[in-house]
Amino acid sequence: MSQETCHSFHCTTARFGEAVTVQDTIIRALISHVLAANRVVSIDNHVVRRQVSSTSTKAATTTTQKADSQCTNGPLTRQCWGNGFSIATNYDNTWPNTGKVVQYHLEVTNTTMALDGVSRPVYAINGQYPGPTIRASWGDTLQITVKNSLTTNGTSMHWHGLRQWHSNHMDGTNGVTECPLAPGQSRTYTFLCTQFGTTWYHSHYSDQYSDGVVGTMIIDGPATSNYDVDLGTYPINDWYYRPAFELAPLIQSGGFPRGPPPGDNILINGTNVNINGTAGKYGRTSLTKGKKYRLRLINTSTNDNFKVGLDGHNFTVITADFVPIVPFTTQWLFLGIGERYDVIINANQPVGSYWFHVVPQSGCSSNSNTNALSIFSYVGANSTTPSNATRTNVPPGGPDCSDPNKNLVPYVKLNVPDNYTIPQESHLDVGFAIIQNQAQQTLFQWNLNFTAIQVPWNKPTLQYVLDSNTTYPPNMNLISLPNANAWSYWVIQAVATIAPPIPHPIHLHGHDFYVLGADTGIFNNSQTLNYKNPPRRDVAMLPASGYLVIAFITDNPGAWLMHCHIGWHVGLGLGAQFLEEPDQIRSTLGIGQDWKQECAQWNSYAATALYAEADSGL
Repeated sequence: MSQETCHSFHCTTARFGEAVTVQDTIIRALISHVLAANRVVSIDNHVVRRQVSSTSTKAATTTTQKADSQCTNGPLTRQCWGNGFSIATNYDNTWPNTGKVVQYHLEVTNTTMALDGVSRPVYAINGQYPGPTIRASWGDTLQITVKNSLTTNGTSMHWHGLRQWHSNHMDGTNGVTECPLAPGQSRTYTFLCTQFGTTWYHSHYSDQYSDGVVGTMIIDGPATSNYDVDLGTYPINDWYYRPAFELAPLIQSGGFPRGPPPGDNILINGTNVNINGTAGKYGRTSLTKGKKYRLRLINTSTNDNFKVGLDGHNFTVITADFVPIVPFTTQWLFLGIGERYDVIINANQPVGSYWFHVVPQSGCSSNSNTNALSIFSYVGANSTTPSNATRTNVPPGGPDCSDPNKNLVPYVKLNVPDNYTIPQESHLDVGFAIIQNQAQQTLFQWNLNFTAIQVPWNKPTLQYVLDSNTTYPPNMNLISLPNANAWSYWVIQAVATIAPPIPHPIHLHGHDFYVLGADTGIFNNSQTLNYKNPPRRDVAMLPASGYLVIAFITDNPGAWLMHCHIGWHVGLGLGAQFLEEPDQIRSTLGIGQDWKQECAQWNSYAATALYAEADSGL
């Protein structure tokens, strides 16, 4: 029997009852039993295993778990989940299938908002910014219908960091996996939640997400540390008073010779006071002394990377992007664009109010607000405004823009084969160029592998695959990975002689990649790389004039974008596509007539559209 509940934008169809709760004393005794066992057991139809061929070079794992239906998730047993799944489950190849379909309806509209007291045009989702938080559980199927009610813009919706296992056409990347969604049209994205943790969703239609097409996502699952209360998502972003579609052409044509203009403010969970302190409001979060809280930090910026911290309190960090990690404690975190960290805050300080600080880093940011604030107040505090104006935990903004890779130890241990020398053809150089177009206009371009990517909105990469057309335009910057279940190693190299010394947050769609190394200088295979349980994530910082070495397994057929997540940079071409197992794409995805019809609708609209594609399209 199924039961459906709907709440304005959210419907849930449940097919199974809730797990039976047992006493905490029994559950605590089961934790070590679950984590120390050495096998995985299928439970009826509630477990899904990825099947790999006998020739696969899968990552070696040293973490195993045993099914135990009585190990359920609770404040003292966050490592458990239920039905044989726990924090020790390797979600890369095993996940539940709950049979539950969680539905959302999102509508993108034109509106005006004053999020920090300064009014400006915004593309809002369901009339709000950020958009509704989408929430499901590990193993649920999400079914999200997006309607484009914008007046003069197409749109798309990308589900950042979600692998889209065998559902590449649901990735939401216009020009790669779909045509943009024309005004007045709707599209339904359907995919299985094979991962768990925190992420966000956003438009991939040029720089549109900078103007408001952003929301957050939670896929509930186990955790590596206990906590009492989940505070939910905490998105942080730079904010411009001029719309992105006004700024982008000026940036592209060199209207800002020192690079993109500084952001006008920083929003914390969708709000802030303006830098003059004349309007707007601080975000506020309530804590109860003695409780432990989970806070899900997300950088949803266009240009800025931050260090963040809460005065008087440490962070216990339990995830890096979607990947659960061995917990570590720190006073502050570097948060690159697109990166997420889930942290535990222990409310063990004197009852009072405390500043949360967001500090843009001068080496990879530019903002008029150099110390954005929000407030965490204990229940019973005499004042809801902190008395201490001195920052205690977060250092001043400076040149450091590096991930804490040494501390990002995945809980499920996976190793990478080290018997491989990365050839020169696997080096992708980041470059910068000033060109003249056919109209003799001077344009700035970022490029990867000496090509500035530009994707055709009217004929995405998957359309070429469906047509068996392998004549891809060069500026689609496509790299073919034909072999299934093979290790793929890549060096992304920022070369000082061909690009400004700027760090770049590099994001790969369709995979968690292994971060084998990152440092300044030129990579030449003499550097020591980390092959033993290296960090895994979907965004990592490429150091200024340095290198980032990554690896992943070609086990997810599709066209997957890799790009810098600085919106202005990918808009100017800093990206490439991996065409993974192209011979398997058609049979794996089963693209239907609705996908083709949406492209026909877009092409009909584009013929008379007010605005044509003017940048990379991404």
